[in-house]
Amino acid sequence: MNSATVRTLLVRGMLAGLVAGLFALVTASFLGEPQVDAAIAFEEAHAHSHEHGAEIVSRGMQSTAGLATAVLVYGVALGGIASLAFSFALGRVGRFGPRATAVLLSGAAFVCVYLVPFLKYPANPPSVGDPASLDKRTALYFLMVLLSVLLAVGATILGKRLAPRLGNWYATVAAVLGFAVAVGLAYAFLPSLSELPEHFPALLLWRFRVSALAVQLVLWAAFGLTFGHLAERALGFAARRHKEAPAAAATAAN
Repeated sequence: MNSATVRTLLVRGMLAGLVAGLFALVTASFLGEPQVDAAIAFEEAHAHSHEHGAEIVSRGMQSTAGLATAVLVYGVALGGIASLAFSFALGRVGRFGPRATAVLLSGAAFVCVYLVPFLKYPANPPSVGDPASLDKRTALYFLMVLLSVLLAVGATILGKRLAPRLGNWYATVAAVLGFAVAVGLAYAFLPSLSELPEHFPALLLWRFRVSALAVQLVLWAAFGLTFGHLAERALGFAARRHKEAPAAAATAAN
């Protein structure tokens, strides 16, 4: 794959990330923001002091322009990085076309980058968590992300090496089982964090975490489908141009 094709895929990946960000923004607005408002109301109702300093950014700005900026910028950045990973993975993870590769890559990224760390350190709404332990929680979460990605890479390598002896099906099963066991060991050895305040509504916590999971699921699914379509068109055009170039050169020579 030449640099021009990679550049084309990068641009289309960022465009697909923008489209996916729009879908995620709608999901966050309808599912996530009501839970955030309810958590803030709980926090204010149980605060020891009702004296607040000057509000730097209003809640209205946070839930509209702030949310849109964060989600869309995140989507574009995600799309750019994922398109580069796609350029490397295409043809190396099996005999899949661009659409199937994009969907598989998006699904794997959702599981490794978000779902596996989420199951160990799930998202918390406002009023949940001790500010003093913020650095520790952040470090543990990103450590879990790093471990998940590395274990997924290791499982992929293991599956490819076992394939000649076991066949693709059993090699894949063995790789998935190995990944699951390694993730389970990481869950067991990494410390757990439980900072739920007293009397915090369990239903609210559940709804917030489900909404956070839904936003990421929509984001990755929309990206995989959109980028798969755009990549298929881009690579089909590149293949046709590559085939037509020798014919054009021969015609010109004659």
